[in-house]
Amino acid sequence: MRHRCRVPQLGRPADQRKALLRALSTELIRHGQIKVTLTRAKAVRSEVERIITLAKDGSLSARRQALGYIYDKQLVHSLFEGAKERYGSQNGGYTRIVRTIRRRGDNSEMAIIELI
Repeated sequence: MRHRCRVPQLGRPADQRKALLRALSTELIRHGQIKVTLTRAKAVRSEVERIITLAKDGSLSARRQALGYIYDKQLVHSLFEGAKERYGSQNGGYTRIVRTIRRRGDNSEMAIIELI
């Protein structure tokens, strides 16, 4: 039974799921927006917002935690440089999920997740 288990499974084992979320988070931070299924967008949202909160903190410990999660080292450095002025006044809500038309092949719900 999976009663009250709030982790989105995404139909994958735990290691593949973590790698998928890391890759999607890296690409979202790099490009500003990505087009994925709605379930994946909702799963990526919490991870990206956690990383941006670490970037707003800006401490060495937060930088090391972000480097352990995001695949690209230069991307982490640029995120930490620009996070204070971009998200300094916000307390959460750094991403927006916009639903789009369903995918043609399997009719799954698609969405665009973007950084605000």
